[in-house]
Amino acid sequence: MDVALRRGWSLKTAFPFMISRRTLSLFWRCGAGTPWPPAPTGQRGAAAPRRHAHSGASEGTERSPGAAPERLPFSRLSQEDLAFFRETLPGGAITDPDLLEAHNVDWLKSVRGHGELLLRPQTTAQVSEILRYCNDRNLAVNPQGGNTGLVGGSVPVYDEIILSTALLNNILTFDPVSGILTCQAGCVLEGLSGYLEEQDFIMPLDLGAKGSCHIGGNVATNAGGLRLLRYGSLRGTVLGLEVVLADGRVLDCLSTLRKDNTGYDLKQLFIGSEGTLGVITAVSVLCPRKPSAVHVAFLGCQTFEQLLGTFKLCKGMLGEILSAFEFLDAACMGLLNTHLKLPNPITDCPFYIVIETSGSNSAHDEEKLHSFLEEAMTSSLVTDGTVASDDTKVKALWSMRERVTEALTHDGYTYKYDVSLPVEGLYQLVTATRDHLGSRAKNVVGYGHVGDGNLHLNITSSGPDPSLQGAIEPFVYGWTAGVRGSVSAEHGLGLKKRNYIYYSKPRPAVALMGHIKTLMDPRGILNPYKTLPDDLD
Repeated sequence: MDVALRRGWSLKTAFPFMISRRTLSLFWRCGAGTPWPPAPTGQRGAAAPRRHAHSGASEGTERSPGAAPERLPFSRLSQEDLAFFRETLPGGAITDPDLLEAHNVDWLKSVRGHGELLLRPQTTAQVSEILRYCNDRNLAVNPQGGNTGLVGGSVPVYDEIILSTALLNNILTFDPVSGILTCQAGCVLEGLSGYLEEQDFIMPLDLGAKGSCHIGGNVATNAGGLRLLRYGSLRGTVLGLEVVLADGRVLDCLSTLRKDNTGYDLKQLFIGSEGTLGVITAVSVLCPRKPSAVHVAFLGCQTFEQLLGTFKLCKGMLGEILSAFEFLDAACMGLLNTHLKLPNPITDCPFYIVIETSGSNSAHDEEKLHSFLEEAMTSSLVTDGTVASDDTKVKALWSMRERVTEALTHDGYTYKYDVSLPVEGLYQLVTATRDHLGSRAKNVVGYGHVGDGNLHLNITSSGPDPSLQGAIEPFVYGWTAGVRGSVSAEHGLGLKKRNYIYYSKPRPAVALMGHIKTLMDPRGILNPYKTLPDDLD
């Protein structure tokens, strides 16, 4: 089923066929009227974070909260250390600067470390031996998966040893009855998806970086992605973990049980901890059956209010088959057209929606989708659209959402913000930021996951601009705190956002996090300078 939709056509007669387009007069009505959110009130820690005492800035200057603190007093790598690692990992202890380069620079090329050693273990026992030695020698360690993070959490800040999970890449077991997959942490998400599809199952998460990201890194950052609306977060689908603690002890919580109510659920400590509490070496995850019928609709709306009306209608009429509801704005579409030469599949609109349904009965799903689209068009919520079920066309429509990040990289230096907001005001932060920055920004765009209230706000400039960043931060975080949102929805805090944690968490909660870190990693060797703020009480 591959269908183009236009307001005024009868879906009952047009639904099985492609319909020729007709031009519509579209008007941009977004952003009119009084802004939805109140000004930040200072609740829940909305005051600017305190600065760390050992700032690297000169006296009288204010350092950026996202800048690196001074190097902590960890040991320096010695020849004796190198000899130990080479003996422990024959061929897996790498010091070649050319090979280290890609592991020292983050995906955005905005953070560069100076790690002098890359370790590539293949077993949990090797990871255990490495961490035991590093803890004894007080050597800092930077755990690294696919290095696709966006907050500077996956690369060294100084000369931390890079501990890569790339060779921990074996699928251990899969139960086709329960759908439970157990694998090592370095398995690439796309590879796991391909393996599961052969068994008529799928992974419960799908990300734009699926070709590079590791499942261990996904779990360590509690990655959300495109399927969260249907299958929930990794906190629900991950059943068990194997983790190596800072002192080398192996914590075997690699359960494959869906129910286990014995004591504290320790795995939750490591989900979203960004490698600061332990190194995840294996994961067991509950995987859903592969849907036999998948349809994608790409729709256009005149206002964000109409987009929200479409979402409400969609939840009511599509119900159990709804698997994704994503949006992007006209500015995103412009970047896709300009930089990636991707043509708009429908007429120009201020807002675009990607809706995916997945189920086991194609005729049933088509009927429900037909009824929904007819209601959305006749109610004037949607002004234009196209629908696809063919795999190639489904991927083409999804690329309009998935490749926005790629398009942004061609537009200049990008300031990226990943926030959770009340759904009804999700886009108002974009318009507020545009008004706040004016001509100082090249582009301000918004896209994200409507189903879970996750906005990706991106601002581009011709190059790094400290004055622009100063205008953006803490404005975005203060605005978010004012509506009781979260400054990190799915990317984590890493290096860049660690000192903004107080905008989303009260000080007693952050202090407790610090106590947990001290208990589990007393010497602080695991991913230092990340996640927790510089001024822990």
